[in-house]
Amino acid sequence: MDTITLDGRETTARPDFTEIDLSITGMTCASCVNRVERALKREAGVLDAEVNLATERARVTTSPGAVTAERLAAAVRAAGYNATPVAEEAPGEEAKAAAERGRHDLVRVIIAAVLSAPLLAGMVAHLLGDGRLLPGWLELALATPVQFWLGWRFYVSGWKAARALSGNMDLLVALGTSAAWGLSLYELLAAHPGPAPVLYFDSAALIVTFVLLGKWMEGRARGQTASAIRALSGLRPETARLARDGIERDVPLAEIAVGDRVIVRPGERIPVDGRIVEGSGSVDASMLTGESLPVEKTVGDAVTGGSIDADGRLVVETTAVGAETALARIIRMVEGAQASKAPIQRVVDRVSAVFVPVVLGIALLTFIGWWAMTGNATVAILNAVAIMVIACPCALGLATPTAIMVGTGAAARHGILIKDAEALERAHAITLVAFDKTGTLTEGRPEVTDVMAAAGTDADEMLRLAALLQAGSEHPLAAAVRRRAVAGAAAENPEPVADFRALAGRGVSGKVAGRSLLMGNRRLLTEAGLVPSAGMDERARALEASGHTVSWLAETGPGAVTPRSGVLGLLAFADAVKPTARGAISELHRHGIRTVMLTGDGHGAADAVARDLGIDEVFAELLPGGKAEAVAKLHEHGTVVAMVGDGINDAPALAAADIGIAMATGTDVAMHTAGITLMRGDPALVADAIDVSRRTYAKIRQGLFWAFAYNLIGIPLAALGFLSPVIAGAAMALSSVSVVTNALLLRGWTPGAERRRP
Repeated sequence: MDTITLDGRETTARPDFTEIDLSITGMTCASCVNRVERALKREAGVLDAEVNLATERARVTTSPGAVTAERLAAAVRAAGYNATPVAEEAPGEEAKAAAERGRHDLVRVIIAAVLSAPLLAGMVAHLLGDGRLLPGWLELALATPVQFWLGWRFYVSGWKAARALSGNMDLLVALGTSAAWGLSLYELLAAHPGPAPVLYFDSAALIVTFVLLGKWMEGRARGQTASAIRALSGLRPETARLARDGIERDVPLAEIAVGDRVIVRPGERIPVDGRIVEGSGSVDASMLTGESLPVEKTVGDAVTGGSIDADGRLVVETTAVGAETALARIIRMVEGAQASKAPIQRVVDRVSAVFVPVVLGIALLTFIGWWAMTGNATVAILNAVAIMVIACPCALGLATPTAIMVGTGAAARHGILIKDAEALERAHAITLVAFDKTGTLTEGRPEVTDVMAAAGTDADEMLRLAALLQAGSEHPLAAAVRRRAVAGAAAENPEPVADFRALAGRGVSGKVAGRSLLMGNRRLLTEAGLVPSAGMDERARALEASGHTVSWLAETGPGAVTPRSGVLGLLAFADAVKPTARGAISELHRHGIRTVMLTGDGHGAADAVARDLGIDEVFAELLPGGKAEAVAKLHEHGTVVAMVGDGINDAPALAAADIGIAMATGTDVAMHTAGITLMRGDPALVADAIDVSRRTYAKIRQGLFWAFAYNLIGIPLAALGFLSPVIAGAAMALSSVSVVTNALLLRGWTPGAERRRP
C-alpha cells in the first residue's frame, strides 16, 4: 500500500504484506503469462502473483521478509524467461532498454525481409502464371538463415514451454515453420529428373518474417501505452536551486533534504514538495491534478513537486523529496493500476491455459483427416501448419492489459487516479452514485451567517464560548466559528478547554472556565433533554428550510441558564455549492445514473441543496455508521453503488460501496479506503471516472472479440484447406497489432466538460 501527499495531506500505508515488482522479458502470449504466474506462486511465502503481458511486469505479493526479489527472479528464469527486480527509478531506464530492444528487433525484421523478398517475388510470379521458379538450392539458402538464425528465438522459447509440459505462441510457430521447411528439404533431396518439385521454403521464411514484423509493430504500439508514466516521470527536474547560508547554487535534486529551502524562479518546475516561506505566484499543477487553470499560492501554502511556477519568485521549504514526493507516489499508483489484473482477464487466462494443447490437437486431427481423405501428406502438413500459425494466443493476452494501461494513463492525465484494474472494470457498471455533502458537493468552507442568543445571554459571549469550546476541533463548522469570533474580537482572553469530546454525527462537548458546554445539532439537544424556546425553534426551522445548517450551544449541569433549559443560542452556517456540482449531477443523469445524498446535516439544509442540484434522494442526519448502512440498503435489487466522499466519517461508506471515490482535497483515510481518487475536489470528475471506465471496458470487449474472432474464423478455414500458411502468418501478426492499436485510441479520451467545450 502506498501514500500520496498533496497540498499537505498524506495517506498512510499498512505493512501487513510486501509487494515486489519484477521486469520480465521473453513472454510472447497469454500462455507465457500463466507459466510465469505458476512459477512465482510455487515459491514459499508468495501470497499472490499477477503478471502483465503488456507491461512485461510481475507484481508479487508476499509475507513481509518471506522471500527476496532475487529468489523470485531465479524462479522466473528457471521457467524459461528473463527477470530482474524493478529499480526505484526504473521508468527512464526501462524506456531506454525497451527502445534498444525495439531497434534490435527492427534490424532483424529488415534482414528477414531482405532474405524473404526474392522468395515472395517468386511466389507472386508463380501465382500470376509465370512458370519460372527460383532454383531449389537458392530457396534453401535464403530460407535457412531466416528459419534458424532470425527465428531461433521461437525454438528456444518453444522448447522451454514443451519441457515444462506447456505451450505458447512460439511453440506453434516453431512447429509450423519447421514442418514447412522440413517438407521442402525432403522434396528437394528426393527430387527426380523431370519437373521441379513443389517447395515451401517461401512459406516458412515469410511466416517467420511476418511474425517478427508483427512482434516489432506490437512492441512499438505497446510502448505508446506507457506514455502517461513517461510524461509523469518527465516532470521531475534534475536539479534544484538550493539556498543555504545566504548562498544560492544549483545542485542535483538528490542532494536536497527535508528542511532545505529551494528557490523557484518564474517558469521553472517546482522540484520538491514543500511550503512557501517567501513570495507568491500562480502555480500550474495541471499534469498532476488535471486542473486547467493555475492556482494562486502564497506564504504558508503547500506546493507539489512537478508543478510549474507560472509567475513570481518562490522560496519553498522542503517537506518531501525523492520517492516520498506526491509525484513519485502518483507514478507508483498509476504503475500499480497498470500492473494489476482485471477480473475479466482471469477468465481469459483460464482459456489460454488450454489453448495451445487444443490447437495442437486440432492440427493433428487435420493432418490425419486430410492424409486419410487425399493420401497427400504434403497437403495434410500444409493445412496443419496453417492451423498452428493462425492460432496465436497473443491477442488474447494483450486485449485486457493494453486497454487497462491506456485507460488508467488517460485518466491520470486528467486528475483521476485509479487504484487497480478491478476498480476500473467495476466502475463501468455503476448505476447509482451516493454523495457526501460537505466538501464534496459544497466548498467545505462554511461561514457563520446568523447568531441568535437566548434571552438573557449576550451574543458576543455566546460566540466566544462556542469558539473556545471548538478550539481543538478540525471540523469545518468549528473553523467557521473561530473565524467569526476572531473577526468580531469575541475570542479574546482564550481559556483552555477541559474534557473535550467529539460526539460523532452530533457535535462536541467540554468545559470552558468550569462551565459544561455542548454544541451540535438538534439530535444532541434531544439526547441532553434540552428544549429551545419557541421563538428560537421557529427561527432555526426557517433557517434549515432555506438551506442553512444550524448548531445549538447549550450549558448543562449546575449554572445552566434556567432549570428547564440550558440552550444558550444558535449559530447558522451556509456552505456554497461548488460551481461544477450542478453540471456533475446532470451529467450523471444523462448517463442514466441515479444520485443520492448522504449527510449528517439536518433535513432542511440537505433538502435545500438536493433541490438546487437536482439530486434524486436524500438521507440526512446520518452518523458515519449510518452512511454505511444507507449504502448497504442502496445495494438492494442489484444496484451497483459508488460512494463519493472526502472525510474521515465517509470512510465506512466508501468501504461499503462497490466503488469508493475520494476527493484528494479531503482526508488521507478517505483516499486510503477508496478505489478511485480525484486529484482535485471537482464533482464533475465522478462522471468522467465512470465514462473512462466504460470506454476502457468497451475496448477490452472489442479486443477480446477480435482476438477470439481471428481464431474462430481462421482455424476452421485453415482446417478446411482455404487458408495458406503464409496468409495465416500475416493474419496472426495482424491480430495482435490490431488489438493493441484499437486500445491506443483511448489515448484521445478527454473529460466530458472538455469534450462539450465549444
